[in-house]
Amino acid sequence: MLVVLGLLGAGTAWAAKAPEQETTAQKLAALLVSGRAVMAEHQKLLNDPEKGDKGFSPQVFSDKVVADYLAKTGNDLKALKGAKPADEASKLLLALLEAEEEAVSEAQPVLNLKGMAFKGFTPAVFGLRTGEKFLQKTGMRLKQTSLLYRNAVNKPDTFEEATLRRFAETGWEKGKGVGALSEEGGKRVYRYMMPVYIAKPCLSCHGEPKGELDIAGRKKEGYREGELRGAISVMLKAP
Repeated sequence: MLVVLGLLGAGTAWAAKAPEQETTAQKLAALLVSGRAVMAEHQKLLNDPEKGDKGFSPQVFSDKVVADYLAKTGNDLKALKGAKPADEASKLLLALLEAEEEAVSEAQPVLNLKGMAFKGFTPAVFGLRTGEKFLQKTGMRLKQTSLLYRNAVNKPDTFEEATLRRFAETGWEKGKGVGALSEEGGKRVYRYMMPVYIAKPCLSCHGEPKGELDIAGRKKEGYREGELRGAISVMLKAP
């Protein structure tokens, strides 16, 4: 059972810690979004049946993610690679970047197959595998979710569904996330959700015409560029 707590009822020390938890959650969600964006931008290359080695190694991928993350957030992750950061946020960011690299590394045999078109390694699949690895490394959760989810694993829970509906409200500030102190299974956690919007590379699978089958054989939702697709949901342990 999930119980969402009010800041005033959560205890002074815990309430004071919430802004730090929110900042960490924002950074993690943004890093996963950068990884998904890089995967989306390279789908045409990865699904090219005429090419064997795509030159899309884990290192190439990582460099592009670091560059995308820097451009979007102003935070440079280069210093973290190969280092042993002391603060928790940096440790988690490094763990997530490693999880993303590992997901791409494990997919290399399929990605580099010549004669095979659709490889099935979409941004959503990448995000799912990355989230699983991140959970194994840290015990903390990163999830992709949407009201129009395709994979049952991404089905929103009560908190996520309510937040997604808030994101979809007219007048909601684009890009604004939502954080909340919660209790799950008798343990305090911090929940955070960052909205995700349809970018141009997403339209080939999620755009118009609605109902047409995409390359994966799924029905397109009929989204337009800039519309809300879903969110990255983060669950952190209490400090």
